[in-house]
Amino acid sequence: MTDLRTANPDIDSLSVSVVVYRPDLALLAATLQSLAAACRCWQALKPDASVELCLVDNGGLTGADELLGALRQQGIACRVMTGHGNVGYGRGHNLALEGTQTRFHLVLNPDVVLDPDGLSEALRFFAQHPEAGLLSPRVVDEHGQLQYLCRRYPALFDLLVRGFLPARWRACFARRLARYEMREVINERDIVWDPAIVSGCFMLFRTNVLQALGGFDPRYFLYFEDYDLSLRAHDQARVAYVPAVRVLHHGGGAARKGLAHIRRFAASAFRFFNRFGWKWL
Repeated sequence: MTDLRTANPDIDSLSVSVVVYRPDLALLAATLQSLAAACRCWQALKPDASVELCLVDNGGLTGADELLGALRQQGIACRVMTGHGNVGYGRGHNLALEGTQTRFHLVLNPDVVLDPDGLSEALRFFAQHPEAGLLSPRVVDEHGQLQYLCRRYPALFDLLVRGFLPARWRACFARRLARYEMREVINERDIVWDPAIVSGCFMLFRTNVLQALGGFDPRYFLYFEDYDLSLRAHDQARVAYVPAVRVLHHGGGAARKGLAHIRRFAASAFRFFNRFGWKWL
């Protein structure tokens, strides 16, 4: 198998980590197929570019070799990390990051579908903006509607309203939530520099920036690890929302995932606010 730790950081090289736990195999296959297509487009422009994928199995993954076939056929080095148990989302990505020597690293959810030119646009942006260290894309849902996943620093009230109130009651706080979700500046045309928080479903880093941050804080098992990493990223480089980079995200809120997820959400929120400061209203 190709050694995934020997890429030359002075040339265009990309590593990708995907962490799964009992994944929806159809969604995961769509994610990996879209990644393969995006890599083909990028490598057509940069024939010497190298790509490596680490699929981190926190439990319940089957048929990995079949899923990775399309990527391997086009020369993308792939490995599967398994046997470590369910260590959580952030720690799973940190496992993939250990020893990585690529120039760029993509943290990718297993329910995200990239546009074919997504990587090309993203890496072109990095080439033009050396000050940028973390890129967030334009994200749409299954209906093509823009998801507002860049955020201002949250108040606890915002999180409770957005995550747990029924839609008919949530509408009463539409203006407040619109400000939290930066709706007055996030659109499908304009680059936005330095949003406080960006979504962990797609975080494209300069690898040296991510490594300087130490990756995700492993104390978060699930939820808020991307909030934490986003805020710390501003200490190392600039963060950019780049709408020319387009992805589709099949996502859902904690309130729709059962009591165990709500408990994890609450525990992570407590840890986040204890670290960065409580803001109630």
